[in-house]
Amino acid sequence: MKRGVNIVGDIARIMEAEARAGEKAVTTAMRDAGTGLKSAWRAQITGAGLGARLARTIRSDAYPKGRPSLNAAALVWSKAPVIVGAHDTGPLIRSKDGFWLTIPTAAAGKSTRGGRITPGEWERRTGLRLRFVYRRTGPSLLVAEGRLNTKGRAVASRSKTGRGLTTVPIFLLVRQVRLPKRLDLAWDAERAVDSVPGLIVANWVDGRL
Repeated sequence: MKRGVNIVGDIARIMEAEARAGEKAVTTAMRDAGTGLKSAWRAQITGAGLGARLARTIRSDAYPKGRPSLNAAALVWSKAPVIVGAHDTGPLIRSKDGFWLTIPTAAAGKSTRGGRITPGEWERRTGLRLRFVYRRTGPSLLVAEGRLNTKGRAVASRSKTGRGLTTVPIFLLVRQVRLPKRLDLAWDAERAVDSVPGLIVANWVDGRL
């Protein structure tokens, strides 16, 4: 039994069209995988209660720009890598100078510059002096002699008799603290990588139909 194969059409043009279809399929697949991973990471961040603002720092892009390629690639990253990375790894945090980490209580209020207030800023803002209280069990304290206002913030007492004056814990002092791991970005990244072959095949077939 003899069998033959006949090629209908110009083989060079057929291969060229197939190559273009492949370039488009790979480029589309990488772009879709990158966009999907960006959405998954953003969902993880908001689901962990870290806020939409941090989630929006996750960005994605595909390369090369402006043209399809069999070597297309996708990049997904965060514009706040230190913060996102810390929640992804759960690192042990120590003071840079080897002494104490200061954690403000509700009575300390917030910094006027945003973020956590420092002991120096708190003293300048309130005009009160902080006093160190060492404790063998539990965190040591920085306290101040003042009163709590209606918002629960420590302020200077206006009473000349000392009425309402109390010792208020303003900062907790700890040697180190471990940030809880709240994200698992690698899990979503692995799923995105595993999806690429299927996306390439699907886009290649769709492009030929």
